Formats: sequence, structure tokens, C-alpha cells
Amino acid sequence: MIKPEKGRLLIAEPSILNDSSFNRSIILLTEHTNKSAVGFILNRPLNYTIKDVLPEIDCDFTVYQGGPVEQDNLYFIHKIPHLITNSTEVKKGIYWGGNFDVLNELLNTKQIKNTDIRFFLGYSGWSTTQLKQELNTNSWFVTENDFDNILSEDNDTIWKNKLLQKGGEYKIWANAPSDIQLN
Repeated sequence: MIKPEKGRLLIAEPSILNDSSFNRSIILLTEHTNKSAVGFILNRPLNYTIKDVLPEIDCDFTVYQGGPVEQDNLYFIHKIPHLITNSTEVKKGIYWGGNFDVLNELLNTKQIKNTDIRFFLGYSGWSTTQLKQELNTNSWFVTENDFDNILSEDNDTIWKNKLLQKGGEYKIWANAPSDIQLN
């Protein structure tokens, strides 16, 4: 069993299909310590752009639901630390946060591509014991982040593809409709 750690992915188990916060979600863990874990849901685009959230920024990049915690705060992960100073490396060329004034200027001058960055309202967070308990009750499984560029993955198929990759009984759930009552 792969243990959760910074840079790995939490994949929602089919057993939590009735959980509106995390149903079919994939979460990038950006922090994992002895006390807590923090991550962002990668496959929940919202009907907002950066300009909707911050009108002073002329940018139409989609904003994602990062999780149920602090949904009034904007967070971001990216792969351009050479442009966005003071960012923290998560793993495998993915960085979290950085100098927001620099980011603002880069977005307004169109120096960043949408495949270089992803914005989130809120985050997903657990105490270490809480995440351990959820893993033990099969709410999640952990995988390596094996994507070449996780920021450009298809939101509609990323969960399904991870289940197919895991194989076995997960193949059945990968093809289940979003609303299992329609089956």
C-alpha cells in the first residue's frame, strides 16, 4: 500500500460516491506532515474565471474547487517557479503558491499559459489521524503522480483513468455513470 505524502495523489474510492465534497475526486497532496495533510481537488472546475474572482486581473483561466475548507480564499499550483518567486516545490516540477504581486503582473501581461497554472477556491485538509482513518475505511487510495503535466489533464476522465490503471474491481466502477441511480 502506497502511503500518502507530499506530491502523491489521493483518489476517491467508489465507496464515497454519495459524498458531495469528494465524489470522483483526485487530490494532489501539497503538504503531508505528522500533524496534517493539505491538498487540492484537481478535477472540479467551477463556472468562474480568475477575472470573476479578482476583477483587477485580466485573465480567463478557470478556477477549480480545491476543497471544502476556506472556500473564500484563492490558492494556486504551477510549474513555473522561475517566473513566480517564493513558491514551494511540491514534487515532480509542481509548485504551490508564490509571490502574488508577481503573479498578478504575469497574468495581466499574458506571460502565463493555462497549462502552467491552476487556481482553486478552498482546499482539502485533514489531521493526520483523520486521513489515516479515511484511508483505513477505504474512502481513498493513494497513487504516485505519474502525469507528465497534471495541470493539463482532462477533468472528465482523470478519475476514470486512475481507476482503470488500478485495475481489478475498479474497472467496473470506472465506467459507472456519474449518477449511479441512472444505471
